[in-house]
Amino acid sequence: MRTLNGENKERESGEGEPPLEKDVDVARLWRDAALRSRKLRSHLRQAPPRPEEQDLSQVETLNLGNNLLQDLPQGLASSLDNLRVLVLRRNRFSSVPRAVLELPRLAELDLSHNRLRGVADGLAESLPALKKLNLAHNSILQLPERIAALALLEELDVSFNELRSLPASFADLAGLRALDLDHNRLAGFPPEIPALAALEELDCSGNSFDVLPQDVARLNSVKILWLSNLELSSLPDAFCQLRRLESLMLDGNHLATLPPAFGTLRTLKMINLSSNRLDDFPDVLLDISGLEELYLSRNRLTRVPSEIARLRNLVNLWLDHNRLTYLPDSLVDLAKLEELLLQGNQIAVLPDRFGKLSGLNVWKAEGNPLVQPPYEVCAKGIAHIAAYQRDLARSRPEARPRLNVVLLGPRDAGKTWLRQILLDGGGPDVGAERGIHVSDWAAAEGDPAFRLYDVSAESELDPVRPLFLSPAALYILAINLRSYSPRDFYARVGYFLRLLGSKVPRAVVLLVGTRTDLCVEAELEEKKLDIHRQVGMQETGDARVLRSSALKAERALRRGYPARASGPRGYFYAVSDGNLRREVARLRSLLEKRPQILSPLLSDVRRLREKLVRLARNTEIFPELQRAPPGSWQTLEKLHLDSKEPWLTRKDSARLGRQAGLTEDGLQSALSYRRRAGTLMHWEHDPVLEDYIFHDVPRFIGIIDAFLPRERRQGEDPELDAFRYRGLLPAGAVHRLLRPVLPEPGDPDSVMDLLEKIGFCYCVNKPRDGEPPNGGAELWYKFPGCEGSGAEPGNTRSEMELNDGSSDRELHGSSDSEPEDGSSNSDLGGISEPEPDGSSDPGPDASRACPLSSAERLEIRYSFPFLFPPGLFARFCARINRHVARRWDGRRRVLAYRGKVPVAVSHRLPAGGRPHTLSVGSQAALPNMWTAWQAVAPLLSELDALLGDWPGLHYQKHILCAKCLRRGSASPHAFPGELLSQRRPEGVSELMCPKHLSERVNVALIYPPTPADTPPTTPTAAPIGSE
Repeated sequence: MRTLNGENKERESGEGEPPLEKDVDVARLWRDAALRSRKLRSHLRQAPPRPEEQDLSQVETLNLGNNLLQDLPQGLASSLDNLRVLVLRRNRFSSVPRAVLELPRLAELDLSHNRLRGVADGLAESLPALKKLNLAHNSILQLPERIAALALLEELDVSFNELRSLPASFADLAGLRALDLDHNRLAGFPPEIPALAALEELDCSGNSFDVLPQDVARLNSVKILWLSNLELSSLPDAFCQLRRLESLMLDGNHLATLPPAFGTLRTLKMINLSSNRLDDFPDVLLDISGLEELYLSRNRLTRVPSEIARLRNLVNLWLDHNRLTYLPDSLVDLAKLEELLLQGNQIAVLPDRFGKLSGLNVWKAEGNPLVQPPYEVCAKGIAHIAAYQRDLARSRPEARPRLNVVLLGPRDAGKTWLRQILLDGGGPDVGAERGIHVSDWAAAEGDPAFRLYDVSAESELDPVRPLFLSPAALYILAINLRSYSPRDFYARVGYFLRLLGSKVPRAVVLLVGTRTDLCVEAELEEKKLDIHRQVGMQETGDARVLRSSALKAERALRRGYPARASGPRGYFYAVSDGNLRREVARLRSLLEKRPQILSPLLSDVRRLREKLVRLARNTEIFPELQRAPPGSWQTLEKLHLDSKEPWLTRKDSARLGRQAGLTEDGLQSALSYRRRAGTLMHWEHDPVLEDYIFHDVPRFIGIIDAFLPRERRQGEDPELDAFRYRGLLPAGAVHRLLRPVLPEPGDPDSVMDLLEKIGFCYCVNKPRDGEPPNGGAELWYKFPGCEGSGAEPGNTRSEMELNDGSSDRELHGSSDSEPEDGSSNSDLGGISEPEPDGSSDPGPDASRACPLSSAERLEIRYSFPFLFPPGLFARFCARINRHVARRWDGRRRVLAYRGKVPVAVSHRLPAGGRPHTLSVGSQAALPNMWTAWQAVAPLLSELDALLGDWPGLHYQKHILCAKCLRRGSASPHAFPGELLSQRRPEGVSELMCPKHLSERVNVALIYPPTPADTPPTTPTAAPIGSE
C-alpha cells in the first residue's frame, strides 16, 4: 500500500514549538508528499512541479494534517482513485472540502481540529464506504439529517463540538461500534443512542445532563462507557443490566452511593469513581472479584473495609485526597497490587506488614502525617519501608517525647512573659528580651517534654528567624489584647499567620491573648470576636486568590499548547503542558495545606500549661509524639548530641550513622525525619549547604546570638557601634564575639565561611582565589539584615573602599544614596520596575552605567501577593557575593558586575495596589545578550534555592518585556516565568508584545540561551502571535 505523508512535522515535533504563521503552497505539498512516498535515487534532484505528473493511482493513504489548509485542489478524485484513508486534521477548513466528496471509496476520514460549523448533507450519500469519521474539535452545531446513509460507519468521533441533539436517523446506524460525544452541549442523554445495538464504546463525558434513562439497559453490547464530568447524582437500577461492561468512567459527578445490584456487573475490570461525593467505601464493589483497577480519588472516604482483600486481582488502587486515617491490615494481602496512591489523607501509621507489597512500582503518600514509617522513609519505596518496620520491631520506645514550642508575635506581645509562665508558673512581666532564647520545660511525669523557642521581633533577626520554624512544632501567637485594635490586625496577627503558612504548611497555631487583666470583660470579648472574624476573612480571601489562580491555570491547560501559543494575550502564553501541570499542582497544594488555627483564642494564660499538655497528647494533631522511631534513629540522635562540634559534615554524620547501624539511605531518612521534627537543621536540597548538618540547634543559636546587638552605651566599643549602624564588623571583632560560644580549639574563620553560605553575612573585601587581602588589610564582614535604625541609606564611602577599592561612582554615577521609597524607575539605567505613577526616571547619572544606547534590558521579576519572606532580601544579598564583584549596596538595591557585565537586584515595597517584588536583571547589546543571561543565571539559582525554604509561599515569576522597559511603560508586559525552563522555539525569532502590538520582542530577551544558541543566531521566520 502506498502512503503519502504531507503532514508538517515541524508543527507537532514538540509542545514547545508553535505553528508557523504562513500560507502553504498546496501544489508544493503534493509534490513533497509524492517524494516521501518513493525511494529516491541518487540521480533524482527534484520532483515534477505538479501532482498530476505523478502516478498517484495506487495511493491508499494520504496525510495532509497540520498545514493550515483552507481548501483542496480540483481534480483530487481523478488523481487518487484508490484512496482509502485521508487525514486533514489541524488545518483551517470551514466546511468539508468539495474534493473530499468526490472520493467514493474513502473508508477513513479525519477532519478533526479544523473550523467546521456544520457537515454537508451530501456527505453521507457521497461517501457510502466510510467506516471511520473523526470530526472532533470543531464548532459543529448539528449533524446531517441523512447520516444513516453511512450504513458501514463503525466509528464516529464528534467530541468537543457544539451539538445539542442528534438527528432522528442516528438510531439507524446499526453497525456503529464506537461513538464519542465528549464535551458537547447535550442537555439530556440522546434518546437515539439506546437503539444502537452494536455499540461497544460510548463516551458522553463533559455534557450537562444529570439523569440516565432506564432504557440505557438496551446497550447490552457496551464494553467501555465514559460518563465523566456530568452532573449525575444517581444511577438507575437498569444500569446494572449492562452485563458486558468492562471499563466504566464515572469520575467528576455527584454520586453518593451505587445501586444495590451494582455488584452483579461481574465483567467489570476498571471503574473510576474519583471526584464524587462518596462518604463511605462502596461495599457493593467487593462482589466484583475480577476488578483490576479501582479509582476513588477525591471523595470523602473515611475508611477502607477490611474485606478489601476480596478484590484479589486488584492492580491499581487510588485512594488519594480522601479523609482516611488508617488502612486495614488486610490491604497487604493484595498480592497483585502495582499502584497505590494515598496522598492527601490523614494516615499516620501504615499496616505492620506493609513492606510485604513488594510489587508496588507506583506509590505515593505525600500530604499524610506519617510517623510510622515517617514520610521520609515512605518516599524511598517499599524496600525501605520493610527495612524500617524490621528495625522498629527490635527497638524500644523513647523515655519521653519532646514537642517544640515556638513563641511568635510583635515586640510588645508578651512572649517573654508567656515563657516565664511556662517555666516557673508566672511572675511579673519583665518586658521583651532581645535575641534568641531556648528553654526546656518538663510537665508532669508521663507527659511530653517541651522545648521553648522565644525569638525576639527585632528586624536584625529577620534573616535567621525562619530557620527555626519546623513542621512538627506548635506555634503560639501572642497577642497583646490591651493594645490591640481592629486596624492593627495584620501587623499583630495576620502577618504572622501568613508567615507560618508560607514557611510551614499546615502549621498548628494557638492564639494566646496577653495583658487581659488590663481589659474589661466587654472589651475583651469584642476584641476576641474581631480577631476570629478577621482571621476567617484573611484565610477566605487568600484561598479565593489561590483558587482563582489554579482555575486559570487549569483552563489554560485544557486549551492545549497550540491554542496557548497562538497569541500572547492569554494567560500562560506559550507555557508547555508539563510546566502548566506543575503550576496547577503547586497551587492546589497551597490550597490544601493551610495553617491549622486552633480555636478559640486562649485568653486565660493560667490555663496555658494545661492546654499545651492536652495538645501534645492529641494523636490527631501531633501523632509523631505517640510513636517511637526505630532504635537506630534514637542511637544516631544520642551520638549527635554527644558530639562537641558546632556542626557536622555529611562525612561526619555518615560515620556516626554507621556506628548506629544505618546505611546511607537509612541515614538520609533519619536526618530528614529529625529535620522535620525540629531537632536538627539541614538544608538537604540546597547545593551550597547540603554538606552541613546542625545537629545541636541551641548551640547553633548561640553562634547566631553572638552577633545580635545588645544594649550598650554608644562609644563603649566603636567597632560594635559601626556594626549597629552599618552592619559592618572587622575580623578581630568577629573573633572576640565568637570566642565565648565556640569550643576549644574553635575556628572563627570557618564559622564565618559557613554564615556566608547560609546568607547571614558576607566578606566585603575577601580576595579572589585565596590570595591575602590587599596590603595585608583586615577582613571586614557585612551583615545585610543587621543595620540599625540609625543607618543611613546606602553604603558609606569607607565600605566601598573595602570592596576591592572600587568607587560607587564607577557603577552608579555620582549618587551616594537612593530614594527612601524606591521611587527610581531603574536600577541599572536599564533594569527598571515602573512605578504606580508611571514615572520612568532612571535615577541620577544612570546613563553612565550603560553608555551604549543600543543595550537591551533583561529583567526577571518575582512578585509576592501575600507575603515577602522576612530576611529574604538580606540573605539573597549575602549569597550572591561569591558571584559578583565591585558591588554597591543600597537599602533595597544591589548593583554589581559579573566580569564586565552589570547586574542589579532590587526589592520594591508595595505601592498602588502592587505587591512586593524582587527583580534581578542585566543589560547587553542584542548580539551579546547571552552574556546578560550568563550574568543573571547564578543569581536566579541562588534566589530559587532560598525560595525553596518556603514550601507554602505563593509567588509568581515573570520576564519583563524589554520593549516596554525601553518605552518606560508604567505597566510593562510580563511573559510567564515558566519560559525560563523551556527551550527557545525553533524557527521563531520574535514574539509579539500584547501591550504594544506593533512591537516585536526578540526571543533572546525572553528565553535563556541553550548551548546551541550561544552566541545567538537571528532566524528569519515570522514572529509568533501575528495571527
